[in-house]
Amino acid sequence: MLAQITISNYTIVSELDMEFSPGMTVITGETGAGKSIMLDALGLCLGDRADPKSVRHGSERAEITAVFAIAALDQVTAWLKDRDLHTGDECLLRRVVTADGRSRAYINGSLSTLQDCAELGALLIDIHSQHAHQSLLRKPTQRDLLDAYAGQKALTRAVEQHASDWLRKRRELELLAGSKDEHTSRMQLLAYQVEELDTLNLQESELADLEQEQVLLANAEDILTTAHRALELCEEQESGTRQALKLLDEDVHVTSFANSARELLDSAAIALNEAHGEIQRHIDSVEVNPERLADVQKRLESIYDVARKHRVVPEQLAALHLALAEELQGLTDGGQRISQLEQEMAELAQQYASDAKLLGKQRRSAAKKLVKNTSSVLASLAMEGCQFEIALTPLKSEDPHPHGSEEVEFLISTNPGAPPRPLGKIASGGELSRISLAIGVVTADTATAPSMVFDEVDVGIGGAVAEVVGTLLRTMAERSQVLCVTHLAQVAAQGTHHLQVSKTNTGSSVETRLRRLDTEEKVQEIARMLGGVKITPQTLAHAREMLES
Repeated sequence: MLAQITISNYTIVSELDMEFSPGMTVITGETGAGKSIMLDALGLCLGDRADPKSVRHGSERAEITAVFAIAALDQVTAWLKDRDLHTGDECLLRRVVTADGRSRAYINGSLSTLQDCAELGALLIDIHSQHAHQSLLRKPTQRDLLDAYAGQKALTRAVEQHASDWLRKRRELELLAGSKDEHTSRMQLLAYQVEELDTLNLQESELADLEQEQVLLANAEDILTTAHRALELCEEQESGTRQALKLLDEDVHVTSFANSARELLDSAAIALNEAHGEIQRHIDSVEVNPERLADVQKRLESIYDVARKHRVVPEQLAALHLALAEELQGLTDGGQRISQLEQEMAELAQQYASDAKLLGKQRRSAAKKLVKNTSSVLASLAMEGCQFEIALTPLKSEDPHPHGSEEVEFLISTNPGAPPRPLGKIASGGELSRISLAIGVVTADTATAPSMVFDEVDVGIGGAVAEVVGTLLRTMAERSQVLCVTHLAQVAAQGTHHLQVSKTNTGSSVETRLRRLDTEEKVQEIARMLGGVKITPQTLAHAREMLES
């Protein structure tokens, strides 16, 4: 459950630190005091988009931290452990928004993405805003709500995956079958290019070897002339070195300098002798061969011509050859790929049909239960004459569809005898609020989140109906932690905990504060909600009666 929230420099809140308990917590206050600010801040921790305008005027950044107790939440613990974010029996979500528009989110101290915050948040808390009834008008929302109520999230994901895979393979099949002329033309071009490269048969390192050999053959005469002269110089230098060595006879020249000179001269003589041998081998490897030079140049010209034709450098010809051959093989196997795709599509269609049929059965069963339970709650909300239905209309196309084989739509009739029609075309604002609340109460039984937030979902409701709404929320709080922002005394009276939001003007700034009310303060707040500006003994008595009952 939500254990604590700390807010700093967010909108008109400078500092706020509030702890929460199990049961039903109501949040009340004057209109415009900022009752929904705390929930908006909580939404930031759960991955909502950040607005730099929400940073309190004059502050550099806003910071919100929400602490959740997760000791009994196995699914949350597993999610955190999978991402190496688990730190104990508490989970800390933190969001920082700077005045220049930057935003950072943290899970247990680790920088995280908003997507991860939203995914984790869905496991921790379920927020029903005052505008939730607007989203209820959309068919996708209705379908998702029914599937969640049926407890078939895994099955809906399987159906969606089968359909997506089938559609992707169908697009590939259409591409292969629809571009037959292009396919044939490309194959002919590739066959010619690959045959040309096969004929060239360029071997690994052949180009570098040929270019080196061309240099030697083209300069053979100069190489031999200069090499022979170098050979003669080595012989002369070696002879001179050995004569110098004899002149420095060790019996006469006995200084350390003479010894060092003799060692150097001996090493030089050996090096000159070895160089002489290497030069001789170099001479032996070079020959004047005009015929071989012509062959090498002709081979190099062939390689260069093919490279120019393909607009690549000669060194890339081998890689190009491999790539073109693989593409040709792939197109050659195109017929086999078509057969393979057809078989895979048939298997996917069979899997889809089986899962979609089961999903449809589960939807119909869940729809009956949801209609029955929602109608019962609607009756308690003074809408006993309302006829609520869920239509499951088979799709016209038999092709796999990501959302299953039927369309889901919620229908309502608020006048006896009138046929049910889509929600948006029948229900008024107040009726839609009650319908949304009824569905929320019913589906709360299957909710996986341990905490539920209701932000003025009782808008458009009053009188005895408001008292029923409060009772329903109090009943829900026996199963989940409930936080409810309300402007109705009948709902507020049902709270096990009561928080009051107030706004004060210091002259230089406006600030919102939140405080927990004791028993007598609850009476005063309920009386204010009942009686308006002037609180009379009668309204105080009525408030006490509501709280006691």
